[in-house]
Amino acid sequence: MIIIPAIDLKKGQAVRLKQGDFSRSTVYSSDPVEVALRWKEAGARRIHIIDLDGSVSGAPRNREVIKRIVEAVDVPIELGGGIRDLFTVEAYIQMGIKKVILGTAALKDPEVVHRACMLFPGQIIIGIDAKDGMVAVEGWTVATKQPAIEFARRFEEYNLDSIIYTDINRDGMETGVNIESTRKLAESVRIPVIASGGVSSLKDITGLKQVEQSGIIGVIIGKALYTGAIDLKEAIKLS
Repeated sequence: MIIIPAIDLKKGQAVRLKQGDFSRSTVYSSDPVEVALRWKEAGARRIHIIDLDGSVSGAPRNREVIKRIVEAVDVPIELGGGIRDLFTVEAYIQMGIKKVILGTAALKDPEVVHRACMLFPGQIIIGIDAKDGMVAVEGWTVATKQPAIEFARRFEEYNLDSIIYTDINRDGMETGVNIESTRKLAESVRIPVIASGGVSSLKDITGLKQVEQSGIIGVIIGKALYTGAIDLKEAIKLS
């Protein structure tokens, strides 16, 4: 299971939100490049980056800092936030992004996902952000009545890399990852699943490892790394 440290970008800074609420953000670094280098030195095999401003506006807003991160580290980057069309997907892949995450676009225009998977097989990830089991989009600001599992099944025939499943209620709260919901999703689809949201301690890593056979291939860790609740090197050792 791969451990993936997260960098959320807001106005060029590395921040963390609580439950996806943009008014409840904490700045952890004014230099996201330094943060990426720190995760690289700790042994990260992949880094997760979200352009929070882009996720709300519907277009990239932190492109320059993302480019600097790609140029500074040789660790594969997965990127989401504000990616709603093929032009943006292609531009980021040409920049050096290894995996592109589509969330809102997957719900509003599945054909974009289909075409992206055809053009860039194995490089497209679907981000499913759920609140009480229902998909939320537009940077988590808009809730839908679409069940997460039902939504995920739409993409089983696509050549996706994986699905990132985030429990919004737990994200940034350090209350523990939602292992049960993540396991249920992984068992319901043939697409590999990456857990996200609420990871608070190494116990979450061991708990996910116990259900790894359900199809969970990785876990994203955010706030717990920034507060020091989890040491990235120790988490990687457990994986």
